[in-house]
Amino acid sequence: MRYWLLPAGLLASSLHAQVLEPTPPSIFLEPWVDTQMFQAVDIVHAGDDRLFIAKRNGAIRIVSDSGVVDTVPFLHLSGTVNTGGSEQGLLGLAFDPDYANNGQFYVSYTGYPSPGNTNIVRYSVSADPDVADAGSAHPIFFHPQPYTNHNGGDIDFGPDGHLYIPLGDGGNAGDPQGNAQDLSDPLGDILRIHIEPDSTYSIPSDNPHANAGGDTLPEIWASGLRNPWRFGFDRLTGDLWLGDVGQASWEEVDRWPANTPGGANFGWRCREGFDPYNTTNCGPASSYVDPIIAHPNTPWCSIIGGRVYRGARFPRLQGTYIYTDYCVGSFHGLRQDGNGGWSDDTLLVSGLTGFTAIGEDAAGELFAVNKDLGVLYMVKDPCPYAPPSIAYSGAELVTDPGSEHQWYRDGQPIAGATGPTWTPAQSGYYSVVVRMDSACALASDSLLFLPTGTLEDGGAGWTVAPDPAHGRVTVVAPEGFRGTVLVHDALGRTLGRWPMTGDRLEFQWQGLPAGLRWLQAVDEQGVVRMSRAVLME
Repeated sequence: MRYWLLPAGLLASSLHAQVLEPTPPSIFLEPWVDTQMFQAVDIVHAGDDRLFIAKRNGAIRIVSDSGVVDTVPFLHLSGTVNTGGSEQGLLGLAFDPDYANNGQFYVSYTGYPSPGNTNIVRYSVSADPDVADAGSAHPIFFHPQPYTNHNGGDIDFGPDGHLYIPLGDGGNAGDPQGNAQDLSDPLGDILRIHIEPDSTYSIPSDNPHANAGGDTLPEIWASGLRNPWRFGFDRLTGDLWLGDVGQASWEEVDRWPANTPGGANFGWRCREGFDPYNTTNCGPASSYVDPIIAHPNTPWCSIIGGRVYRGARFPRLQGTYIYTDYCVGSFHGLRQDGNGGWSDDTLLVSGLTGFTAIGEDAAGELFAVNKDLGVLYMVKDPCPYAPPSIAYSGAELVTDPGSEHQWYRDGQPIAGATGPTWTPAQSGYYSVVVRMDSACALASDSLLFLPTGTLEDGGAGWTVAPDPAHGRVTVVAPEGFRGTVLVHDALGRTLGRWPMTGDRLEFQWQGLPAGLRWLQAVDEQGVVRMSRAVLME
């Protein structure tokens, strides 16, 4: 027999069991610090077991790994930050990637005089690791704001070591000055700069406008933002994620994949969400990067960008981008659906307003803060177990112990298959749901079972030979196929791709990794016409 374990995302099958189904994804919020986090707007770590909470009034407070708040602020910028507008004040905090050695960190705040200005300032820690040197301020970046709102304000170092600075469009409704589409103005853009040892900054050579000249600002990495509120990088992939607060119709989540050149235009004010907004002097829709998802501005009102979970305590949340909204207080989780798209799950309906930030600690565990209630919460999964595994013992499939089991073939429940073992009689994709406790049932990945000598054909009229394949592979398609043949490994990574414009394709496998591979043919419309497991040797 052949037993091949494949990730569920490649199988494009879903579980609709009537007996035992996986528990839908969810989270709950465990209070970590009560009543001391009023006006908190950012949650940051410095690479150790402390959390640093930035407050709009200019205070930065330290929270220990046991939830104890230091009595003395790490830094207090009272008298320096301008809090005259509800969107003004201390808005962002970032620690230098080499903070453990150089002790330097950066703050983003609005300053005086009104209507205000954006300031990025470097500070250093004092001899006391829990207290900053208030006299060490070194200005890095300054820009006046035309209005008191839409300041953005978050800052973060990317995996490339550069400092990213998302700025809002400068305010008032509808971006009346057109700043977000004006490359001679930093408002409505993400800036990307490199901090030099002398604390000046330089322009990374791969910035999209580094050599543009004229009025175009070389600092600009991406454009077309209204009011980016909370952004960050996936610590595993390096992808950039942000929430962009909408005007009157849509609250959106944007993403820019790692290792992709800069120059993205996220559309504002030409577009809001997926829709046109003010198209004066705008390009075609293809000029702009669509959001991953957009939520209606009613009942949503102000999206709070979140983080991709990469901690170790809650395996089910792994790879999920968790975000919320200031007015609704519902927490959502975005994750890839295995078919090139994204699924969005409602993880929690909190019934609370006033959430302003989601951040992570050094271990990748997530926290959320509510500035109106003054509470810092830890984000937890009520189902904190690893998914069950499947192995084979002789002719049997074997899974983990649990109080209930339900086996599936090709996404459909198998009648009577309710124990920890099952003996398959037909080829197909086998998976199992195991009840871990009274409130938690989890699904395994799928195991491809093929009786000896058979192949699972994912498309009528296709031939793949030989199998096992030694060096050269021949694919024969139905007449008239035009598209691409791709080969994936068991983790879904693409190992090779070949264009196919006729009914026959030959390609060489020599020099590429051997093992079980998943071969797919995708036509020019993006439709998968054939999927097949092939053993490459």
